[in-house]
Amino acid sequence: MAADRRFWGVLGSLALIVVLSACSLGTKPTQDPLSVSQYPKNAEKTASSPQWQTYATEAAFGSLKTQLPAPSPEPDVAYFEPKPQVLGKKTMVVTPHPMASYVAREVLRRGGNAVDAAVAASVMLTLVEPSASGIGGGGFMMVYNAKSKNLTTYDGRETAPASATPYGFVSSLKTPMPFYDAVRSGRSVGIPGLVKMLDVAHKEQGKAKWYDLWMPTNVLAKKGFAVSPRLHALLEADPYLKEDPAARAYFYDKNGNAKAIGTLLKNPELAESIQSIATNRSMAFYVDRLTDAMITAVNARTPGHFTVEDFLLYEPITRSALCGTYHGNRVCGMAPPSAGGVVTLQVLKMLEPMNLAKKNPQSVEAIHLITEATKLAYADRNAFVADPAFTTVKAEDLLGEQYLAKRAKAINPNRSMGLAKAGNIQSGTKYASALQGIEPFSTSHISIVDKDGNAVALTTSIENAFGARLMVKGFLMNNQLTDFAFSPVKDGKVVANRMEAGKRPRSSMSPTMVFDSKGRLTHVLGSVGGPTITPVVIQALVSRLDWQESPEDVVNQGRFMNLNGPTELEKDRFSSDIAEGLESKGQQVKESVIASGLNIIAKNPKGGWIGASDPRREGVALGD
Repeated sequence: MAADRRFWGVLGSLALIVVLSACSLGTKPTQDPLSVSQYPKNAEKTASSPQWQTYATEAAFGSLKTQLPAPSPEPDVAYFEPKPQVLGKKTMVVTPHPMASYVAREVLRRGGNAVDAAVAASVMLTLVEPSASGIGGGGFMMVYNAKSKNLTTYDGRETAPASATPYGFVSSLKTPMPFYDAVRSGRSVGIPGLVKMLDVAHKEQGKAKWYDLWMPTNVLAKKGFAVSPRLHALLEADPYLKEDPAARAYFYDKNGNAKAIGTLLKNPELAESIQSIATNRSMAFYVDRLTDAMITAVNARTPGHFTVEDFLLYEPITRSALCGTYHGNRVCGMAPPSAGGVVTLQVLKMLEPMNLAKKNPQSVEAIHLITEATKLAYADRNAFVADPAFTTVKAEDLLGEQYLAKRAKAINPNRSMGLAKAGNIQSGTKYASALQGIEPFSTSHISIVDKDGNAVALTTSIENAFGARLMVKGFLMNNQLTDFAFSPVKDGKVVANRMEAGKRPRSSMSPTMVFDSKGRLTHVLGSVGGPTITPVVIQALVSRLDWQESPEDVVNQGRFMNLNGPTELEKDRFSSDIAEGLESKGQQVKESVIASGLNIIAKNPKGGWIGASDPRREGVALGD
């Protein structure tokens, strides 16, 4: 794994030396920060250390083609590469890819703020982490303004087109379609929301020039970036991506094999798309040639699916954050259609009287209580949480103190409740409890704090690995509509999260911020992993707020969760005593490979910030 880490160190140097040399944010310092010799000593403990820089020349020219250890593809993320937490006196950036982290930090160094850095990082992920996110998808963004103390959340979730119906994923035989048949059809693609959400957030709260934030990706797309071990493994494992001619030509060789680790991938079509958006902002994506290209490509798979009007009518939504208290802290997350905020706050409020701080971390007693509370929250999630414009159940109905106190009575510290049932919500009795068939694991999360204390938590996704396996103008389209329930009716009741025209599918994305009793920002975090995202965030919050564990320990600890089924323990991360102890309480326990990609920033009690990135992914924390 040391070779793997060197590979990423070099990739970071490439981002600094090659990509940004053509870019300026208008506030460029007199000394070019792209020069390695100008970096502040000990600015961070990871990628700028000399042993990483040794390989800069090889990486820059794509000649580092040694047989590096290749991590397993999602969801089998069995590799585990611990990375030390990073200290930053003024700023901190944690993203799921070294390139994105370096670009974001460079934006901050050149005078941009947290919103600017998040824009640049998320655009870069379109190129370097195409399996997980990109401009063909959507996301949820939380922005904290330190001066005004305002917390704004932006909903850039995809929407179903006007042609969508509740039976969109029901076959001619009146049964739900096989999941991957749905994914690879045009009907899985939602109207992308990321570009317009970033545009709105930047206009309202950005500082740097929009154009400059897109140029690093434009430059790197033309010059090329080296295929990473993880990207190579994902390409090798995916049986569907090469069915798309454009994707096959870009990602695979003439024999249909994934391009080798270290191969330079050049994407001139994406560079052209990025140039257009950089010049004309989101209009280029929603009312121009890019729009026509997306409509044509999607409709070639499912005629009549997309229209120009679908793109013209798309708007991100600014929503109020969902906030609640936990042991004196104010925890804030996203409102529906994200289920992240609701589930997180439900679980924390039910756990609060149980005083987990007095229980040993990762103990049988603690895991039992957390997973029992999570069962109750997921039962409510599956029945009631959906796009608030299409449901009678509101988040406030699920977060009432009396309601949650009653729900918590079902938690027995000595015995499992088995499967939990949804609560009694008067306005929601007509809804059936139903999960969508599959919630895949591909997503990206970005956490950023700038020198003024402004912060961004941004989770973005194209849903399944490589989305709908449909490449348009250099980027992949999402398959987010498969996050809707495939069967719109169950047991004679409608399913709240059924597909409808103009509706946003329910999501597990859980960008989160925490404030102390005096209103000061203390944490910025989020994760990846489909339905496992929220339990990972909950575990991180308990570990930090109850057990005072370091961010490094939080990202490294074994994952456990229960989505209202068996209690899952991360494979090879727990002793047999834990499983046996849970089973003695009536828990059904199974060992699983659990996908997560927790990227967390925590306030350093001694001043500044601490950043840590999940060892199960290739993310990097960088601080100044």
